[in-house]
Amino acid sequence: MLEKILACLPYYCRGTVVKGFGRGSKELGIPTANFPEVVVENLPRDLPTGIYYGWAQVDKEEVHKMVMSVGWNPYYHNEKKSMETHVIHHFPSDFYGQQLSVVMLGYIRGEENFSSLDALIEAINNDISIAKLELEKESMLRYKSDRYFTKVTDSIQEIDKPWSNGTDHPASQGSNL
Repeated sequence: MLEKILACLPYYCRGTVVKGFGRGSKELGIPTANFPEVVVENLPRDLPTGIYYGWAQVDKEEVHKMVMSVGWNPYYHNEKKSMETHVIHHFPSDFYGQQLSVVMLGYIRGEENFSSLDALIEAINNDISIAKLELEKESMLRYKSDRYFTKVTDSIQEIDKPWSNGTDHPASQGSNL
């Protein structure tokens, strides 16, 4: 499975933040930004569901560390696959309708079901700790200043369109691992 994951990474995508299930901040105390269905539907077929880490940027602001859940979130029995991104930064307010750009760089674990909400929160906090450590590695830090985050997006066609492996996106040439 690791080979399948590595073949899909790094994975670049951007889209407009949409309202999700409303659980991140309220139930978990861990706010998430959700991508629209069109972004989720365009994930690589071979990308397993699970928890990923990488870098994220809201609009053209500062780039921050992130963790992302990709899948059906078994604890909540979701019927739709989702991409829920927790940007590891305190934002003063929600940013629905703004552009979220991410690069997924690494895989933490597969999706799991949990016996309690507390167990889920503990796992998410552990995922955040792992992401923080992994993203301090020199091989990961270079993505924070990737041209993907500095390129101005003037065209609406680029919004909500994913870019895999950094090879398709003109601003990300030469950014593969």
